[in-house]
Amino acid sequence: MAVCKMQRMNIFGLQEDRKAILERLQAWGVLEVNIPETGDGLATMDTTSSRQRYERRAQTLQQALEVLDRYAPEHKSLFATLAGKDQIGKDDYTEVCTRRHEIVAAAQQVLNREKEIGEHKAAISRLENQLEGLEPWMSLDVPMNFRGTASTSLFLGTIPGSWTQETLMEAIGAATPELTAQDVTILSIGRDYAYIAVLCLRDDAAKLEEALRSIGFARPSQLSDKTPADAQADLLAQRAGEEQKIADLEAALREQGGSRRDFQVLSDYFRIRADKYEVLGQLPQSSRTFLVSGYVPADQTKKLAGDLTDHYRAAVEIEELPEDEEAPVLLQNNHVGKMSEGIVKTFALPHSGEIDPSFFTTIFYIFFFGLMLSDAAYGAIISIACAFALLKFPRMGQNMKHSLQLFFWCGLSTVFWGVMFGGFFGDAVNVVSRTFFGHEITLKPVWFAPLEDPTKMLVYSMLFGMIHLYTGLLLKGYMCLRRKDFVGFIFDVVCWLLMLTGLILMLLPTEIFYGISQMRFNFSPALVQASKIMAIVGAAGILLMSARDKKNPLLRLALGAYDLYNITGWLSDALSYSRLLALGLATGVIAQVFNQMGSMFGGGVLGAILFTVVFVVGHVLNLAINLLGAYVHTCRLQYVEFYGKFYEGGGREFQPFHQQTNYVEIKEEI
Repeated sequence: MAVCKMQRMNIFGLQEDRKAILERLQAWGVLEVNIPETGDGLATMDTTSSRQRYERRAQTLQQALEVLDRYAPEHKSLFATLAGKDQIGKDDYTEVCTRRHEIVAAAQQVLNREKEIGEHKAAISRLENQLEGLEPWMSLDVPMNFRGTASTSLFLGTIPGSWTQETLMEAIGAATPELTAQDVTILSIGRDYAYIAVLCLRDDAAKLEEALRSIGFARPSQLSDKTPADAQADLLAQRAGEEQKIADLEAALREQGGSRRDFQVLSDYFRIRADKYEVLGQLPQSSRTFLVSGYVPADQTKKLAGDLTDHYRAAVEIEELPEDEEAPVLLQNNHVGKMSEGIVKTFALPHSGEIDPSFFTTIFYIFFFGLMLSDAAYGAIISIACAFALLKFPRMGQNMKHSLQLFFWCGLSTVFWGVMFGGFFGDAVNVVSRTFFGHEITLKPVWFAPLEDPTKMLVYSMLFGMIHLYTGLLLKGYMCLRRKDFVGFIFDVVCWLLMLTGLILMLLPTEIFYGISQMRFNFSPALVQASKIMAIVGAAGILLMSARDKKNPLLRLALGAYDLYNITGWLSDALSYSRLLALGLATGVIAQVFNQMGSMFGGGVLGAILFTVVFVVGHVLNLAINLLGAYVHTCRLQYVEFYGKFYEGGGREFQPFHQQTNYVEIKEEI
């Protein structure tokens, strides 16, 4: 429940050790580089070209991996993403790096082969276009470039429209009535064109061509010295050859699938090197020395400093940060708090001097999640699934691990509330026993059934909500005391607690509350009087002192009255916890509806089969919908109602200089 304290570390080293020291810092992964302004005599070097060279190589390997994923995909299970990165020993990592030129050449070969496949596919596309263009001419038994004999001329081409032999002869005859010696053949009819062959005497060729052009005649663009049938056979043979080349290249790529591991390791190597050169370009340097400076968690500074001075000729200086310096934020929690760090980060990290709400977020998140879902069977399914994933994949990423741990406990909370409220797949036990065994068995709730007494559930939802809100206000008081802001503690926290508690105590004995909750409270006259005094004292303190920084008394009172009006915000926040009732009822009602739908088919074998189908499909949908609802609305109660009472956020996440990899985790011996 804390933000890790940061210190500044300044490392002064010799030029000859700078790359080794950077690699050491990268392996430690606990320093965020932050170079302060330096005086004269120090300058930075331009490492852009080196960094870009490594980035290009990493990109080449990444592209090669994408090609292998298409042609030689890995067979992974549905849960492979949970397995985390593979670990690789330092010796194996070094061995791959020594073969980097060979591996890069192999990756380039993969890319070249894919490029060749693309070229062959483009060639096949061109051949298919040519084959398609030949199709209408297949009945022609002379070459496409044939123009006739010594005494005759042949016209091959297309004319737009739909034609018959007779209409075409009539059109030609109308255009050239003096020609009588011509032979017209329609080879095929397409959607928009007629493909024709017209033979005439060579002396009449000019007149015939003029007549044909008058009706839109055009010669084909594809000419060959072979008949269409022979040309088609040649094109088919060429296409088969291109397809064989593609098959050979794809087979070669599949054989290169065994290089995937080398590509992955080397891709991470180049990425690490690129990051190192990016930092190297930020370092102030002289002809013989250099400086590295940045933020380090306070519990790591001595270890890191000792390691550097033991291995290199370096001087290390550790500084405390000034109060006005906004250091990066690294959350430091126990096992309970770590589970909800992702939820806190999604909202905002705490700024300097602010409390980390992760621990309290975990407690209330688990509590409210189970209350919203409130079905023992659903909770058991969630916990079992999370436990299986945690045990099956012990090396999953830390963020995923913490999330699954959180939902494991959310599942147990759901089991608890399901038992308290009597929910087990809704009323499945009642329906199954009544429908298939003729004798109804009822699982009675340990506490009460919200569906039978929703008002009682609403009252308890408000109670749990007020506990949540009070906790937020108390955390605000804790931060005031930690900052030694005693005035703020009294008037911004204690006064609100007095007024709210007094108003609640005044409300409980009233008939209005009894009419809503059917719960009777009888307080002693002394407690009633005390509640009124608490409310008045608290309201007076807020009215007079909430704007205490203002000198003008009228402005102070006006702003105090405005702050006092915020009591309506508290009422709105309290009503927000009615979603605990709403989502709990929704889960139970939908579950009961599906149970009733399944039982409509009656008993017997057929009824049991149909009931099972409806039961499984219905409850899977219900679990999915209400699981999402519980997640979203529980987050909302944290972000809006709880955090709104004490938490501002706005911190910047700690981003250390580390070995940032995509595929493998390097086991360093530090």
